[in-house]
Amino acid sequence: MKSQLVIVESPTKAKKISQYLGKDYEVLASMGHIRDLPKSKLGVDVENDFQPVYTIPTKAKKTVTKLKKAAKAADQVILATDPDREGEAIAWHLVEAFKDKKLQSKSKRAVFYEITKEAVLNSLQKPGEINLDLVNAQQARRVLDRLVGYQISPVLWKKIRTGLSAGRVQSAALRLIVERENEIEAFEPEEYWEVDLVLNEAGNAGSNTKKSKKSDESTTITARVFEVDDKKFEPKAAAPVKELDAWLKTAAYVVEQVEKKQRRRQPGPPFITSTLQQQAASRLGFSAKQTMTLAQQLYEEGYITYHRTDSFNLSVQAIQMAREYIVKQFGDKYLPSKPNYYRSKSKNAQEAHEAIRPTSPQPTIEAKNSLTTRHLKLYDLIFRRFVASQMTPAVYDLTTIIVTGQANSAISGKQTKDSQHSLKARTSGSIVTFPGWLALFNSNQDTILPDLEPKTKLDLIDYLTEQKFTQPPPRFNDASLVKELEKLGIGRPSTYSSIIEVLIARQYVKREQRAFIPTIIGKTVTEFLMKYFPDIVDYDFTADMENKLDEISRGEKEWVKTIRDFYQPFTKTLDEVTENAERMKIPVEPLNEPCPKCGLSPEEFAKRRSDNSSATEEDKEHGELVLRTGRFGKFISCSRYPECDYTANYQKKIGMKCPECGDGEVIERTTRRGRTFYGCSNYPKCKFASWNNPLKNADNDQDSNEKANQKEK
Repeated sequence: MKSQLVIVESPTKAKKISQYLGKDYEVLASMGHIRDLPKSKLGVDVENDFQPVYTIPTKAKKTVTKLKKAAKAADQVILATDPDREGEAIAWHLVEAFKDKKLQSKSKRAVFYEITKEAVLNSLQKPGEINLDLVNAQQARRVLDRLVGYQISPVLWKKIRTGLSAGRVQSAALRLIVERENEIEAFEPEEYWEVDLVLNEAGNAGSNTKKSKKSDESTTITARVFEVDDKKFEPKAAAPVKELDAWLKTAAYVVEQVEKKQRRRQPGPPFITSTLQQQAASRLGFSAKQTMTLAQQLYEEGYITYHRTDSFNLSVQAIQMAREYIVKQFGDKYLPSKPNYYRSKSKNAQEAHEAIRPTSPQPTIEAKNSLTTRHLKLYDLIFRRFVASQMTPAVYDLTTIIVTGQANSAISGKQTKDSQHSLKARTSGSIVTFPGWLALFNSNQDTILPDLEPKTKLDLIDYLTEQKFTQPPPRFNDASLVKELEKLGIGRPSTYSSIIEVLIARQYVKREQRAFIPTIIGKTVTEFLMKYFPDIVDYDFTADMENKLDEISRGEKEWVKTIRDFYQPFTKTLDEVTENAERMKIPVEPLNEPCPKCGLSPEEFAKRRSDNSSATEEDKEHGELVLRTGRFGKFISCSRYPECDYTANYQKKIGMKCPECGDGEVIERTTRRGRTFYGCSNYPKCKFASWNNPLKNADNDQDSNEKANQKEK
């Protein structure tokens, strides 16, 4: 047999594939991309059809030399990089880096949608050619992002502050987070009230006065009032609720209607990239980056199929595997007569790709090699979702009870038209009569109501009134941001994790208790871009560009023309903004203290503040301390900068002494990944650290927090 060289991206993947192949095969790793645009310059020849100028990074030169030598010795070169645009581009770059027509002619393309022996051997038996449409789409994205990032960033340096940067997709995502924060800040809560009636079948509860004897719980219901005197009951203040006190306790209650119906809850489709990220964030608390890293490792170890996919398709073998497992574990009742099929909404979904699924019917895997408990949790999530997608629906019995209440007498004892009152209240319950796919999750979701018939008389046992206030929209977290990005068509699922990480690394947003909060810098950059580069942060514009990249990947559009159509109006806007845009300052936070270098004395500063004296020309020569946000976080500076260059470190104290050393103050700090934690001001002398605010969470396990923090750092 002829000698074969197989090239993949990662050493882990190479090691796994080597186990399946014989001595005639050599498997090597490219260690990711071996060519890229230069970091120090634009690297795109805009005058020559936007041709990218690729270079081989210093760290990749030894790898390229090694691969080229191995390729010359082999009879055939199999490029088996990941089965997506990025992987296709890496394969193409490898061929281009060889710069040898003989090597290029004996190079073939193979894709592995799962790293199992059968899949690897089948793919190697019928290698194909590099898909240049996918390469062009990836190249167009790279060029487009470079043009935006490298040409808007200098404008931000000039108009806001040195060191800032912009990105085509990241800026639109940042706008989402900033606008949500603006909604929250502008939100004004509105008061509203809820009234619940605790009712029991007549004769089972004794007195019907408020807070009477305990009722028989088997016939007790709690119903919410939704209508009073034939009008919708939505009280916005306490007064309408208090009016009920006059007759609520003396009203006669009866079951007006009992509505019963059956509901079938279908299982969800198997995971694709976006839904895996959402569910891992909601159920496991994983960030999008953590999910994709763990999934990559599970794929390379051969446990799951390729994790970058937007297709719900499952192979015939996979469906059969799931159906056999269902019958064995649960029985025939849980198996639909025909397999369940799901359609993708994505126009670009490729049927050759499968959804994310396990490669074997094993429900659990062991923590071995580089696998951790986190890998096991993610695998469990993927396995259950895959099997559930091929099970029968869950069946519920839904019951809704409508109760009416009629006032039976006037307070004065005289019955008049005005003293007649009525209300309606509602309660709902559900019982799972057949669990179907829910059997995989062992979840009890029953809300059982007593078996009451229409016209059944009820006694009022108690009534509960509660004042509430409307809540602002929640901040985005990993799950909700990924969902919104997918909904708007911004970026692609495989890029969501990198989008989020870039925003955190640039200190445009910070993550607190899993929620994203824009920083002052992030808000300022967004305001500037929305004012001067509205297309770059426009959701529809960004989504339309993603669609055009998809069309390039399908061979429906020419990439150079697509870039040119974007670049011509973009460069015109760029020139206008560079010339005419006003400088925008990043807001500072006054600390109400005089500058130690050029300010007034503390006594004089305090006196001026207490007198509310208007500033004089002399006062302008005296600075005060402000909190600024720089490239490396917050710091203290003089308000007269650059005339006065005083600066100092900023420590956000929480008002608590260090529980470990007792001398330092507990301060709020941030990891390189943007996560907030709490440490001692005496660090590194004292290494106390906690993810949780010790002032609010005094009972937390500080040892485990410290270990987690050290690992993060």
